[in-house]
This record gives sequence, structure tokens and C-alpha cells, in this order.
Amino acid sequence: QDWFHTLPSGSISSFEELAYVFTKEYTSYRTIKKNPDHLFNVHKKFDESLRDYIKRFKVERANIVGCDDQIASSAFKRGLPIECELYRELTISPRQTLIEVFATAERNALWDDDQITAKKADQAAKQESKEN
Repeated sequence: QDWFHTLPSGSISSFEELAYVFTKEYTSYRTIKKNPDHLFNVHKKFDESLRDYIKRFKVERANIVGCDDQIASSAFKRGLPIECELYRELTISPRQTLIEVFATAERNALWDDDQITAKKADQAAKQESKEN
């Protein structure tokens, strides 16, 4: 690699020094393994659609090797605002599998998407009527 050839001649006198320089050069490329508890830090943002939260949660979940589905299900629910209809639904009829949780979430995302589209159309109609 290029960085190796830029080292001044005789600057490395031991394997420990070489290991230190190598580690210093490549630590930024290392992927840090995340603990399943990390998922409890993933929350739906105020201005984020439900669909975007689902996608973001799934990406975070995919980065954790060996994450138990029950932990992921619980973390997903905890990341939702309490006033969210999906939070209510997951509380009233708890799902046993992560697949069921995501299926329920996807159905709710359809409703969420429809509400967002309807609000935008309503705002556009109001704006148009003000201009006329």
C-alpha cells in the first residue's frame, strides 16, 4: 500500500511499532460490531414517515449479528411515539415474530403514506383557492 512506502527508512524498529502504525492507519476502516441493545436507541423522528422509520430500523437490525427477534420487536415498538396508532396496535395485540411486527408496520405505513398524500393535496387545494 502507498502509506507503507511513505514511511521514512529505519523509522520502524520493531514489530510492535509496525503494528501500531498499521493499526493507526486502518482503524477508521474497521466496522464496529453493535450490540442488540443498540436497537433501543433507534427512534422514529418527529418529521419522519413511518415507512422511513421501518427502513432505517431494518438497516440497523441488519448490522447486528445474532439479534434475537423478540429484542428487535420490542425495540421497534419502543422506538415509536406512544401516540402512534402502530404503537397502540402492537401493545393491544402483541406479535410473536418480527415478521408479523414488520407486516403490521407495513400495513400501517400504507395508511400513513395515504394521510401524508391527502394532507399535501388538501394544502395544495387551499393554496390554489387563496390565489384565485
